[in-house]
Amino acid sequence: NKYEEAFAAIPALVGFIPMLMDTSGNGGSQSAALIIRGMAIDEISLGDFFKVVWKEIRVALMVSTTLAIVNGIRIYIMYGQNMKLAVLIGMTLVCTVSLAELIGSSLPMLAKRLRLDPALVAAPLITTCVDAAAITIYFSIATSLFKL
Repeated sequence: NKYEEAFAAIPALVGFIPMLMDTSGNGGSQSAALIIRGMAIDEISLGDFFKVVWKEIRVALMVSTTLAIVNGIRIYIMYGQNMKLAVLIGMTLVCTVSLAELIGSSLPMLAKRLRLDPALVAAPLITTCVDAAAITIYFSIATSLFKL
């Protein structure tokens, strides 16, 4: 309900929600899978937490920046040279993919630290956290950028 004004002012915003949520969710799940695999074969230990998170953040920034540029250009062309919309989607991609990678790389290690099976908590918790965060980030940026 908080973002109904944004929906009404710019209906096109709704169409980008699935892409943003899926892209960030996929990034977080991929990160979690790599970390869980690494822990299972003893390539990654709990002591590697900051090293692992730093690596995943760097990967997230590279991937999300590339996605932001490509989608920004696509949106600029397809949506009547709307630079604000292109910037909104680009900024949201960078923020949400980076956050998803952070959550995806840290949650399995946190679960292991709590003596829980990382594979059981990773996917549902990552998806829920990332989806909620993606919507919040998206509409926070949109309301700020478009002054809604």
